[in-house]
Amino acid sequence: MECLGCRIANGIEPNLNIIYENEFIMCVLDIDPFNEGHTLILPKQHYLDVDEIDPKTAYAIMDASQKLSVALKSIFKPDGIRICQDGGIFNDLNHYHMHLIPRYQGDEFPWGEPLNQNGAEKRLRQTKERILKTLEEE
Repeated sequence: MECLGCRIANGIEPNLNIIYENEFIMCVLDIDPFNEGHTLILPKQHYLDVDEIDPKTAYAIMDASQKLSVALKSIFKPDGIRICQDGGIFNDLNHYHMHLIPRYQGDEFPWGEPLNQNGAEKRLRQTKERILKTLEEE
């Protein structure tokens, strides 16, 4: 397997810290965690972006994120959990993966402000209408 994400998701990479697995997904501790408990959820089948994922795998990802969030909250007592993923050119693994990151007030893990403000907050109604129209067409 050429894809590192596929190798991780299928248990081929050495020294994985697997914390949960089922027929659709593998959940491992991030090797460079932001905070203790930082977890990656990866589908065993190769996908790049969320819109490619079949419904059963998508359900398995969300189900695992809920189960693991409960465990992370119980163990580490964070102030919150960040659940996120980056797609397209921002997907540094080139394989869909979701992060679960325990967060603490003052941990200085930035959300990130856009470098170029584009006035999107002034177009919320128009944005909503564009999205609703596209959803109706599908």
